[in-house]
Amino acid sequence: MATIKSVFALARVTETMAIDQETAMTDEAIDAFLAAHETGVLSLAREDEPYAIPISYGYDADERVIYLRLVSTPESEKRQFLESSPSARLVVYDEQGETYRSVVATGVLESLPPSELTPEQIAQYGSAKRPLFEIWARGKQDLDIELYRLEPDSLNGRRTDIDRSA
Repeated sequence: MATIKSVFALARVTETMAIDQETAMTDEAIDAFLAAHETGVLSLAREDEPYAIPISYGYDADERVIYLRLVSTPESEKRQFLESSPSARLVVYDEQGETYRSVVATGVLESLPPSELTPEQIAQYGSAKRPLFEIWARGKQDLDIELYRLEPDSLNGRRTDIDRSA
């Protein structure tokens, strides 16, 4: 919980940073941004309960589709949210100097059986780098690795330039 002192400190810092320019990214800029990055935060929801996880992805700029390879265990919280056929939101962001960029993709995750994949889709999954992780007290044979496709209903990007000297 934030204290009054920390809220005022944040307000002082915010006062010293002026937003020079905040602009929507073009479709071309969004495509280039998603193609240049490999990780983001996938948010799912079930009833009134949110769930967000870091993931890696591959992006097909021609089709404007995002491919994900998700690893879980049968009884995991992730699996429970995925099985509820959720709407999903993927946020990819970065900060470079005084520029912040973010892209938000919203849509429904579609599970893809490996037997139905095209060579082009397989290439996109190859672009989804599996993050480094350790398996605690569990063998690899207990993991479910499933392939998903997110064809966004909406795909929006924003670029914000900050003047820290103001």
